[in-house]
Amino acid sequence: MKVGFIGLGAMGRPMALHLHAAGQELHVWARRPQTCAGLPATVHATPAALGAACEVVFTIITSSADVEGVALGENGLIHGMAPGSVLVDCSTIAPDVARRIAGRLAERGIAMLDAPVSGGEQGAIAATLAIMAGGDAAVLERVRPLLETLGQRIVHVGPNGAGQVAKACNQMIMVAAIEAVAEAMHLARAAGVDPAKVKQALAGGSAGSRVLEIMGQRMVDRDFAAGIEARLHHKDFGLVLAAARQSGVPVALTASVAQQLNALMALGFGKDDTSSLLRVLEAA
Repeated sequence: MKVGFIGLGAMGRPMALHLHAAGQELHVWARRPQTCAGLPATVHATPAALGAACEVVFTIITSSADVEGVALGENGLIHGMAPGSVLVDCSTIAPDVARRIAGRLAERGIAMLDAPVSGGEQGAIAATLAIMAGGDAAVLERVRPLLETLGQRIVHVGPNGAGQVAKACNQMIMVAAIEAVAEAMHLARAAGVDPAKVKQALAGGSAGSRVLEIMGQRMVDRDFAAGIEARLHHKDFGLVLAAARQSGVPVALTASVAQQLNALMALGFGKDDTSSLLRVLEAA
């Protein structure tokens, strides 16, 4: 199959390579052409040109505006993709934007799945991502073999936009857990107790989790080099709070964590790992 890929960052590049390794003919476009270097792919001059060459196009880029521009803007995918082709957007964007893009593409006979992913860079490298899909179930089944080269858990959540709602819920839980671990590690150190020993003790009980294991260890080691840059979680929490307002849902804990992310950005740690939430507590 001729498969396009846009968004060759820390997660996108290994995802694109998995698709190629599975036997797909890979086509790419990038705002920064140097990110295409070394890829076994045909490089295109515009998203429209890439879309015209492909049956399925994947995108994983930063913001709602970025995805909308690549999909619908001048020289966007909509101007190249043929009726019957599929856009699979793995970005984290606003649910209403996903629905709007899907509606515009549908007018041209182009299908879309909003299929955000969870698992971070390591999940992308290991092809163990969780994929939450919104869109037509039949379209998901058409591209499921491609998704299975990228992740281990693929769930059809509902119509377009539903995948992005699921991703918002994922971010709410995950980043709140990172904040909880940061507060626990900060309390341990402030009370004169070894945070490493506290983490070891907690890992064997009800508080044990992947977040405690990975993020807690980064806090113990004070290794704040970016796994996923905190600025991306800050962006995601803006989407979460907007979705909550639109739905009239109170999200008190999420709002509190959002304030901690705001403080983290103000301290200049946006390009560090989200485990830097510990440093926000230390600076308070």
